[in-house]
Amino acid sequence: MLTLILLVSGLLTGCIEGNDKPTDETEGGTTSSVVVNSNITTNTTWATGKVYVLSGRITVTSGATLTIQPGVIVKGEVGSGANASALVIARGAKINAAGTSSQPIIFTSIADEIMPGQIASPNMDPTLEGLWGGVLILGYAKGSFAGGVTEIQIEGIPASDTNGLYGGTNDADNSGVLKYVSIRHGGANIGEGNEINGLTLGGVGSGTVIENIEVVANQDDGIEWFGGTVSVKNALIWNSGDDAVDTDQAWAGTLDNFLIICGKNTDHALEIDGPEGTYVAAHTVKNGSVKGHPASEFGDFRSKARGTFENLYFFGFPAPADTYNGVANAGRGDLSLADAAVVQNYTDNVLVFNKLEATLKDGVNLATAFRNGTDVHASTVLLKANTVGATKSAFAGWTWASASSALDDFN
Repeated sequence: MLTLILLVSGLLTGCIEGNDKPTDETEGGTTSSVVVNSNITTNTTWATGKVYVLSGRITVTSGATLTIQPGVIVKGEVGSGANASALVIARGAKINAAGTSSQPIIFTSIADEIMPGQIASPNMDPTLEGLWGGVLILGYAKGSFAGGVTEIQIEGIPASDTNGLYGGTNDADNSGVLKYVSIRHGGANIGEGNEINGLTLGGVGSGTVIENIEVVANQDDGIEWFGGTVSVKNALIWNSGDDAVDTDQAWAGTLDNFLIICGKNTDHALEIDGPEGTYVAAHTVKNGSVKGHPASEFGDFRSKARGTFENLYFFGFPAPADTYNGVANAGRGDLSLADAAVVQNYTDNVLVFNKLEATLKDGVNLATAFRNGTDVHASTVLLKANTVGATKSAFAGWTWASASSALDDFN
């Protein structure tokens, strides 16, 4: 911890402090850095070749567009509570962050010494989490909220900040573009049990394009959807601190082609929740490969969960009866339907499973791993003999996981 504090202190000393506007600094021909310490209220471009430092919670406000050019590095300063650094795209604002496979856009901690042109961090471990906040995109699409309201405050943003509102009635809402983006070391706490996800999508509409996303070592969930209709293609979540993929409030989009690598703090690879109000909608999760950990569960379906889950492959999970760190199993190593309402949705074909495959630990049968009758949609395969799952070539070259050979166990 002392080493990290000294490292952060040194990095902060090299940045410009106390300015009301973003400021450029170049030393000895090195990469230019820009400290961002106020909300973005007009169209703004962050340029290739620079490092941008978020001094706190920075919001792109309604009517403004933030363009982030390929290869940009964005670093969040250390902070928690109301001081947690994060980038928020408010309702009515847009982000145009279109990285490329050769120049991804990277969001990380100020403790990370990575510079433009690098993929793997030169000094950070891919398990270090909670060092800054994360990226939040909020829109005007519908969600299912308790009490009949059409908009609520997103988790991870203090209630006093109205830029944290999401939800509405425009399912085609457009919050911009996010492509070839890697988000690392986030998930800072703003309060008890209230952390920021790596990528939070609240009420984001189908006009938004989100493709080729990596989230590494986030203290809370990797990607979490709260309502909305946005779809995500080619997502990789590695070492999430809670759940890798979390869906809530009747999200109605599609997650297509994804890899999950569970870590020691990953609870569920998939945590699927249903509607909280009278509005009901469902999503599709397909073409995913999930590498487990002794601490982790395939998936937890609860709170009236609904949707279609197909072409999914699971491997590397414990037996449900295993003990981990001296503690008896608490829902690890299986896919479960957590309550009677979810079981009823499954019975009524509101919750649908198709083509599930798994390489199970010796001695584990399908009915033990895929509970509540879901085993009828599953089959066992040898490691790397799966016929369903993700196309891992989509993640080659531009992800930290690929650069670190963390994808070698995938077919």
